[in-house]
Amino acid sequence: MQQYPIVLDDTAIRDILDKIDIRSLLERMFRSLGEGTAAQPPQTLSLFPGEAGDFITYLGVLAEEKVFGAKLSPYIAGNGSALVTAWTVLMSSETGRPLLLCDSKRLTTERTAAATAIAVDQLARDNSATLAIIGTGAVGQAHLRYAGALRNWSDVRLYSPHAAQQPELAGKLKSGADVRIVESAEEAVRGADVVLLCTSSGTPVIDVKHLRQDALVTSISTNVANAHEIDPQALPDLDVYCDYRVTTPQSAGEMKIATATGAWSAKLICGDLPELLTGRAEKPGYQRPAFFRSIGLGLEDIAAATAVLAAVRQP
Repeated sequence: MQQYPIVLDDTAIRDILDKIDIRSLLERMFRSLGEGTAAQPPQTLSLFPGEAGDFITYLGVLAEEKVFGAKLSPYIAGNGSALVTAWTVLMSSETGRPLLLCDSKRLTTERTAAATAIAVDQLARDNSATLAIIGTGAVGQAHLRYAGALRNWSDVRLYSPHAAQQPELAGKLKSGADVRIVESAEEAVRGADVVLLCTSSGTPVIDVKHLRQDALVTSISTNVANAHEIDPQALPDLDVYCDYRVTTPQSAGEMKIATATGAWSAKLICGDLPELLTGRAEKPGYQRPAFFRSIGLGLEDIAAATAVLAAVRQP
């Protein structure tokens, strides 16, 4: 008989990833959220005393899968470099017993990129041909993998301060599209149909004035307080979408700042992923840039952990 909880470290997660279709399971999860068979409480930020760091708690409940759980992601301040980890605990809503404890850092990278891919597929113009990615770390590289097959790209541009030292990133996608490293964020963004921001920055990394009128730009979250990759004051000039409108505005840095200054309101959000996947939100009009903001949901982590557990249980 299997003893619970199962404990999996990063090596075990790496070896099991190719057995999991992260994007498909997230699409199912977002539909469940839109149909009311999943629950997503707001994430919480807890500060360590003495400015020693913080940790974010991501919660979620999947009724059909009969599981609930939480991911804990700490940011531990250090001398010169901070330590960031992430672990998810999955529990049974039938027995209340813990089922799984797994290292979630690699899973977080995958589910972040997969959620962005869902948004791009829903929001980008069908004839989008130029893709720009700002940030070439693990998250940026995952975004490239997930976005590669979404459109018939003819030009893919990568930029980060360290991209010049990563020549292995340049090459071709399976579709044959050229992937090239450019010298600045502005060069990457100008004329691009889709711009994926994949950094850990707490301040803007692009100027939205450089976006083409019908572009889609996506942005992710980090543990940095009030992290934002675009200027909060730009929100009124964008068609704004997010992963989940109930929780995102309370956590996304640019939304919080724009709301506090009176420049913008969460009521202006055009739609979220549950609404888009259940046909209850309109697509962008492409008369001005569209902006998709992801904070990462606990449900994404719970869904990923559920898939990991199912893969482990397979003989």
